[in-house]
Amino acid sequence: MKFVKATPYARKIAKQYHIDLTAVTATGPGGAVVEKDVERAHEGRQRTREVPVTPLAVRIADSMQIDLKNVRGTGLGGKISKNDVLAAAGRQDDEMYPGEVREVLSGMRRAVAEKMTQSYAVPSVTITTKVDVTGLLELRAEYNTCHKERITINDLVLSAVAKSLVKNKRLLCSFDCDSIIYKDAINLGLAVSMDDGVLVPVIRNADQLELKELAQKAHDLAKRAREHRLSPDECAGSTFTVTNMGMFGVEAFTPLINLPDAAILGVCSVSDGCIVKDGLPQVRKVMRICLTFDHRAMDGAMAAKFNLAVREYLENPESLIKKG
Repeated sequence: MKFVKATPYARKIAKQYHIDLTAVTATGPGGAVVEKDVERAHEGRQRTREVPVTPLAVRIADSMQIDLKNVRGTGLGGKISKNDVLAAAGRQDDEMYPGEVREVLSGMRRAVAEKMTQSYAVPSVTITTKVDVTGLLELRAEYNTCHKERITINDLVLSAVAKSLVKNKRLLCSFDCDSIIYKDAINLGLAVSMDDGVLVPVIRNADQLELKELAQKAHDLAKRAREHRLSPDECAGSTFTVTNMGMFGVEAFTPLINLPDAAILGVCSVSDGCIVKDGLPQVRKVMRICLTFDHRAMDGAMAAKFNLAVREYLENPESLIKKG
């Protein structure tokens, strides 16, 4: 049987109502089924006694928060089908072919979809900067051989971002109708990929943390995010976000802004590249960083200066990693 993440009380009332949790749309933290989800499913059952409706139509209506009393059924005896619910929502069901499966969005996936739709509507621009990380990788390898707790490239990027934001605080803002709200705290959102969506835990006051502390905090948040053990407060209050696609071999991409932040930095994979040093071409380890910013809140020059500041730290790793 498929395991369903649910709160203890949600399991208790589901047992009382004889409701299968696998058929309940989850809206709780981390995609968990909570009390209100079970109650909604139970109410859907009660509605079926008043209005003839298919079970699938009930599930879709619940997930889209549509009152079946306002839906006109076109089936035998006025029975409501999924197409009736979709039509009431202003959508038409796509034709399904053999082998295709329709999956109603989970609570987390639906929340991600809604937030990304909002982010896509923001007039944003992405700028990409190439970084020579040869020295960074060498110094990181030296550090990891001498310390029990290893640091990752992402930890070093987070440190460089925090230090760069101290010098470029105007990126710590959010656009609000006819005004811009400037923030003071450097709270870094850390995008963590999940099986059914993305969580963004927040490293608060990241600029006040030493590299070791920053790495420990990032590793702990990412681990607990994947285990669905984060509290809502730990995923709120970011002022800038970092998302890393480097482990998937991505060389460049356009990250969507994590609203209400005004900017997000995408980290790409490390690969061999040609860099001219002292007038001679050399094969070096190269990584690209991609900054997407809200053009309503800042201009390209401001964003470019920030990228250059991050590059400066990464290309001079002694400012991030203390030797010995």
